[in-house]
Amino acid sequence: MSLLERIAGPRDLKALPADRLPELAAEIRAFLVEQVSRTGGHLGPNLGVVELTIAIHRVFDSPHDAVVLDTGHQSYVHKLLTGRHDFSGLRTEGGLSGYPSRAESPHDVVENSHASTSLSWAHGIAAGRVVRGERNRHTVAVIGDGALTGGMAWEAINNIAAEQDLPLVIVVNDNERSYAPTRGGLADHLSTLRTTRGYERFLDWGKRNVSRTPVVGGAMYETLHGVKKGIKDIVAPQGMFEDLGLKYVGPIDGHDEPAVEAALRKAKAFGGPVLVHVITQKGRGYDPAVSDEADQFHAVGVINPETGLPLEIAGRSWTDEFSDTMVQIGEERPDVVALTAAMMMPVGLQPFCERFPERTFDVGIAEQHALTMAAGLAFSGLHPVVAVYATFLNRAFDQLLMDAALHKAGVTVVLDRSGVTGPDGASHHGMWDMTISGVVPGLHLAAPRDGQQVARAVREAVDIADAPSVVRFPKGTVGEPLTAVRTVDGVDVLSEPDDGDVDLLLVGIGSMVATALAAAEKLAAEGHRVRVVDPVWALPVPEALASLAGAAGRVAVVEDNVVVGGIGTQVVQALRDAGLGLPVDTFGLPKRFLDHASRGRVLDAVGLTPDAVASALRERLA
Repeated sequence: MSLLERIAGPRDLKALPADRLPELAAEIRAFLVEQVSRTGGHLGPNLGVVELTIAIHRVFDSPHDAVVLDTGHQSYVHKLLTGRHDFSGLRTEGGLSGYPSRAESPHDVVENSHASTSLSWAHGIAAGRVVRGERNRHTVAVIGDGALTGGMAWEAINNIAAEQDLPLVIVVNDNERSYAPTRGGLADHLSTLRTTRGYERFLDWGKRNVSRTPVVGGAMYETLHGVKKGIKDIVAPQGMFEDLGLKYVGPIDGHDEPAVEAALRKAKAFGGPVLVHVITQKGRGYDPAVSDEADQFHAVGVINPETGLPLEIAGRSWTDEFSDTMVQIGEERPDVVALTAAMMMPVGLQPFCERFPERTFDVGIAEQHALTMAAGLAFSGLHPVVAVYATFLNRAFDQLLMDAALHKAGVTVVLDRSGVTGPDGASHHGMWDMTISGVVPGLHLAAPRDGQQVARAVREAVDIADAPSVVRFPKGTVGEPLTAVRTVDGVDVLSEPDDGDVDLLLVGIGSMVATALAAAEKLAAEGHRVRVVDPVWALPVPEALASLAGAAGRVAVVEDNVVVGGIGTQVVQALRDAGLGLPVDTFGLPKRFLDHASRGRVLDAVGLTPDAVASALRERLA
């Protein structure tokens, strides 16, 4: 039996002799490479935190002590050490989540995989336990240096530092990266700390030699120790943390398990908030990951474990269409600039950045800052394009509303991975953005149905100078173009029996146009007259949609956004405003958090398939 197979929980880990820990770490890395290569998942981040996670679970007593993992994509090692060894169904329906999950284990605390939240969670947990008189329970927050670029983390640090008796340990997992290398002033500061460890060796020398001097040696050492803060500011200026009132320990080699364990034990015994700065290497122990300059295998699909190369070559993606269009627009429009929040490669802005580095801004994990900075860039006479995942627009709603829309700023927001994303689960489905956008005055929103329409939508969006615009598209491979048979005042008609009246006007939004077409084909085969349209720009609802609805017996809208407050709701209101009392059926995602599974399985479960839509409409058309 391997060492890993003998670890059913932290108690077994604590019982393991210290000299067996390197062997355990090697087994964990081999396990991760073997298993994640079969399923896909976050490989690089987990390879980098093996020793750190071992040390945390040897020093602290989870779940009596709470371990909060920021973002949670580095939770695989934590899962293994808390007894979850079946990774065969990782990120698939019925299998392990790719993030912490309370349903899986009492050792998992925070499921939300949006970055920079761990310190606020930890502050609340630790403060709550103090209020309840549970001062013997510690809270550990593990936050990456990339997540420290998010302003919410610093709001939490500001408050944590004010509570000097809080039993809270902050572990900064410093690997110089979020997806790509971490950027910004904080990153430069941590880089300085990584490369200047001389002050610790200097103090060790002082303790060994100065204190041996007869009579005055002890006093000399105390004086030297008294100016330690000043020495640190010169040789390794980590004073930023201590100036805030946080005890600072580090930097520590995150792959030296005894050193990490010793630092954590000191932090635990301190009796107040302590920040432990740990330096790790993303992808540690797996050459293909370490050698990958792009993101060190932050997330991978199914790969050959020997080479790290994908076993399946994906086709052209929706992101590729946006990426190429941005470079073309950049060549034509010197006023167009690009912003992203630590996701240059995932959202397809890397080619634009390489071609126009002076016109590209990576603000770190700071979506709020990105939107307001974009409003400022628009004021200066530029047209900014902010590219983020759809789920992360949630974090910048106030800035979209009050900084961009209120000021009529010509800002374009491009939302990758909209709708159902699949394996990453509830916090990554991009199912809220059209509801959020729908309440913003003056906002324009396009949901392209295919790759050609992505290019069209982005080009039209950057021509909007007096209001924010949003372009959304899903994750995955883009299909064949869906050609319109005619266009009515900007609304594309994709399919119809003729140009006369119809039983049903079926409105498809974005990637759901294909679903609407397939459902219409099934209904038409049964004798129903169905016209399928794509409004192209879904917000504001085009006036032409009302005229088309007037020639139909009823209307249905199919979208991959939460149905409450979605485009269907907006269409209902637009038709009422036009004096039309037609019945309107809305098909979308239910107002609940959807678990991880393949995109197809999720859509099937919520009734967003051609068969399900056709079946529901068949009953209403009867």
